Formats: sequence, structure tokens, C-alpha cells
Amino acid sequence: MTLTLYGTSHTRAFRPLWLLEELGIDFVHNPCPPHAADLAGRSASGKVPALDVDGTAVTDSTAILTYLADREGRFTHPAGTLERARQDALTQMALDELDAVLWTAARHSFVLPEERRVPQVKDSLKWEFRRSTARLTERMAGPYLMGDDLTVPDIVAVHCGGWAKVAGFDDLDPGFVEYVTRVRGRDAFRRAAARA
Repeated sequence: MTLTLYGTSHTRAFRPLWLLEELGIDFVHNPCPPHAADLAGRSASGKVPALDVDGTAVTDSTAILTYLADREGRFTHPAGTLERARQDALTQMALDELDAVLWTAARHSFVLPEERRVPQVKDSLKWEFRRSTARLTERMAGPYLMGDDLTVPDIVAVHCGGWAKVAGFDDLDPGFVEYVTRVRGRDAFRRAAARA
């Protein structure tokens, strides 16, 4: 089976790139930007990441993470278990309350046409992000969100932590900062980051 991941590591493609490094399975990385010609037939929106699995494309970073983790039976809990329900709830929290806030800030910084941007919204987004990260760290069940082992929601949350720093979200919950810093020290994270 051939796996090819499309997307530069400076995008949400970093998430599946990191998981692929954690899993230690063979894959090809095409670090193309969004809307690249290489994405034709793989991403209808032109967004990255896209994972080509023997000619079938899987899009959206979380869908790719879930597919890979389920396929390998690692970094996840089995579908249909209460642990998986809790894991999925934490993943959705990270997406709804961290990723979406950062994406809204990005849209009002450089994505939207200038006349559509509302720069003043960023102050409230920073406040919301700090509050959400504090709640997330309160829910931690151990060194990782689910306990002793890294799982899919950790990859999303830690990626958002790095994105927040780059986006100038400086007033972060101290517990969240410690968690992000510690998890970014994993060997697989460093290998994925080195692909930049």
C-alpha cells in the first residue's frame, strides 16, 4: 500500500505528518502548498492536507488522523468504546475551541479581502483561546489528554499550541504551555518538524 501525504508542514498537514512519523510507516511526502497542481483530483477545494492511499484521496487533517490511527490500531481507542467517545469529544473540543478560533484570527489577519477583515475581533479570540486551553488542561487525565498515551486529540491540540504562538496568542494558560512544550519534545514531532 502506497501512502502519499500532500501539504507543506506549515499547514494542518503537519498533523498527519507527525502521526505518520509516530507510526513509523513508509510514506511519501509531497510538501506542496494549497491549490498546487499536484492536488488535482485529490482535493476538490485545493486545500491541504490530502492523503493518497493507493489512488484514493482522504482529505481533512482530522479525517486522515482518524483513518491512520484506526488502520494501525495505535494512538487511538477502539471505535464503539467509551474511551473512544471521550477521545472524540476531546478532538472535537480542540477543533471547535482551538482550531476554529485560530482560523478565524487568520482569516481576519490575512485570508479575507482587506475590506472584509475585522482586526478588533482578535482580542476577543485571544481571550476565548486562553479560556478554552485552561478548560482543556483541566480535563487532562495524565501526561496526555487521555492519560498515559498520546492520542489523536493531543496531535490536534499541540499543533494548535504551536500555531497560537506563531499567531501572537501570547497570554496562554501556563498548564497548556507546559503540555505543548513537553509533547513537542517527542522524537516523532521533531522528525516531522525537520521536514520543513
